[in-house]
Amino acid sequence: MKSKHVILPHDERITRWYNVIPDIPNGIEPPLDPVTKQPMGPEKLLPIFPVGLLEQEMSPERWIDIPEEIQDIWSIWRPSPLVRAGFLEKALGTKAKIFFKYEGVSPSGSHKTNSAVAQAYYNKREGVKRLATETGAGQWGSALSFATHKFGLECMVYMVRVSYEQKPYRKSMMNTYGASIVPSPSPLTATGRDILAKTPDTPGSLGIAISEALEDASSREDTKYALGSVLNHVCLHQTVIGLEAKKQMAMVGEYPDVVIGCCGGGSNFAGLASPFIPDKLDGKAIRLIGVEPASCPTLTRGVYAYDFGDVAQRTPLLYMYTLGHDFIPPGIHAGGLRYHGMAPVVSALLRENLMEAISLNQMECFEAGILFAQTEGIIPAPESCHAVRAAIIEATKDLNEPKTILFNLSGHGLLDLSSYDKYFAGELHNYDYPAEAIAEATRHLPKL
Repeated sequence: MKSKHVILPHDERITRWYNVIPDIPNGIEPPLDPVTKQPMGPEKLLPIFPVGLLEQEMSPERWIDIPEEIQDIWSIWRPSPLVRAGFLEKALGTKAKIFFKYEGVSPSGSHKTNSAVAQAYYNKREGVKRLATETGAGQWGSALSFATHKFGLECMVYMVRVSYEQKPYRKSMMNTYGASIVPSPSPLTATGRDILAKTPDTPGSLGIAISEALEDASSREDTKYALGSVLNHVCLHQTVIGLEAKKQMAMVGEYPDVVIGCCGGGSNFAGLASPFIPDKLDGKAIRLIGVEPASCPTLTRGVYAYDFGDVAQRTPLLYMYTLGHDFIPPGIHAGGLRYHGMAPVVSALLRENLMEAISLNQMECFEAGILFAQTEGIIPAPESCHAVRAAIIEATKDLNEPKTILFNLSGHGLLDLSSYDKYFAGELHNYDYPAEAIAEATRHLPKL
């Protein structure tokens, strides 16, 4: 390669999203009404989602056109670069080729902006004035704050308390884009007040923040709810990542043996890996690996069952790998990976053995992120460090094996430097969630 960067020409930009669901053997199970426990139609979700997104959520089509208005805003940073990590390869002494798709070039610094722009567009198109949402580490809240400002919408963000305290500059970014942010649980909702009364020192969780955002959205006629991961339409929007990456690798005559993405709710991994599923089904020898934290081991130690997406049990029941809707993970610094459930799409891929899942501890991931920063110059977000670590593991299993590795560097860590400060100060440690705690959380799964 003459250049480390592979840039997709503008006339080759992605104009259609890929919907993997029609290609998943045995499909995915439908969402269930939390009251009747019967399959839920889109009409039940109209109070919180616009029609355009519900059509995508339930779509049987493999390809869905991307509106020009979305592509116009995407053009600020898309197509994002594919980069050969040659300096990392040299440091590892491996014959493997390592490529990463760099999503940190978006305005908010992560892949989340891809879906945020799409969701803001469809809400604006249907006359919505305000969006309520949750955020973990703050990447999604930052992304939606940017997107809602672009379309003239108000934005209310419920940010998991532990991340709100760990990452103050995420709040600054959201304020810059015009959003309002509160730590969750908050006194603004009945859900938040109830939890604060029972456990005033709770670190919060995405499940709690989702409950608050849903309560907010359902209490106002001008407001809809926006979710940054898990749901089918969010995974769909992120497929622009993998679709671009396939074209970019072809430009330099490469094809990955291994594709890696970190997994919290699942849209990051699904966005990169889904476009490779048709190749795998056609017999291509490609491995797809989802990486999650050992402290929140949804795919590797969770139960495959129907569960709520939130603590207050307001969401539809989703068939997914779950640790239980009232699971409160430790306050690790990869806040975007602290979610109890996995996207139904990703869960189905694991069920069908179309992907693999591994869990890693945060200390080894920070070590990998520091090596990556020292070699490639980019400080990764703590979430992205999981993918970096997994890529290093694959590249060093056999230093003489000339495999090709592709991973998603889903965001930069420039607003996560306080986490790196704690690492350097020796204040971080590993969390291996005890089996008895997982058993207790999954004991409260809905009875069907």
